[in-house]
Amino acid sequence: MAPQVMQAQPIQALSCQGISVRFGHFQALNNVSLDLPPGQTLALIGPNGAGKTTLINALSGRVAMVAGRIQLGDADISSMPVHRRAAAGLGRSFQIINIFEQMTVLENLRLAAQPRHFRRQPFWRSVAAWPGLAERARQVAAEVSLEAELDLPVAMLSHGKQRAVELGLALMTEPSVLLLDEPLAGVGQAEIEATMALLDRVRRGRSVLLVEHNMDAVMRIADEIVVMIGGEILMRGTPDAVCRDPEVRRLYLGSEEIVPYA
Repeated sequence: MAPQVMQAQPIQALSCQGISVRFGHFQALNNVSLDLPPGQTLALIGPNGAGKTTLINALSGRVAMVAGRIQLGDADISSMPVHRRAAAGLGRSFQIINIFEQMTVLENLRLAAQPRHFRRQPFWRSVAAWPGLAERARQVAAEVSLEAELDLPVAMLSHGKQRAVELGLALMTEPSVLLLDEPLAGVGQAEIEATMALLDRVRRGRSVLLVEHNMDAVMRIADEIVVMIGGEILMRGTPDAVCRDPEVRRLYLGSEEIVPYA
């Protein structure tokens, strides 16, 4: 009888096992485990307080875990500080826009790339002396449809364009995994469709973990959806399976029918 050949498990873009987080006596996350396959977009949904942003914060190193392990590719990043996780390839956007409004789009993007190019910028040389940073900023600006606004102060941009700047900041370091925390928050109705199209374009070919309350965007963008309730995972499935699950509809989606995008 021929010996059985063990199949090697594929390396996930991002994987966490048994993550638990407490704030005092409050259990914010309880033994959460999930895998993000390479090139896939995984959306986290759930009511307020379900633990979605806490999980993003734990993965990016912004809150401490009481238990759990995190893998970025084949690297264990569980004990790494925030800046080392970013350097290892973990990109992050925030629910509240985190940009320098008085600086131009180009200056914001260029600044985001500096830590990856050198640990400490030489004080005797202006950042403008590094043409590679500006070239990378222009490439990313084109990717997020901001090439026409490169020289404008961010404060002059609409909220949707400011969201695009923040997405560009996350892309500047060429991350292997993107963590996006409510990228549509605060975007006006007139810009929703353009911002959704931008997210859909940017996420293709990338590994993305997305937290978003806009269910139209989730159904359009996500390959799979994870539903969280009370700091735990309720279910995981395709957009169609999730929106038709009776327990998910009772606890989160309500009775209105949601038709997934083709």
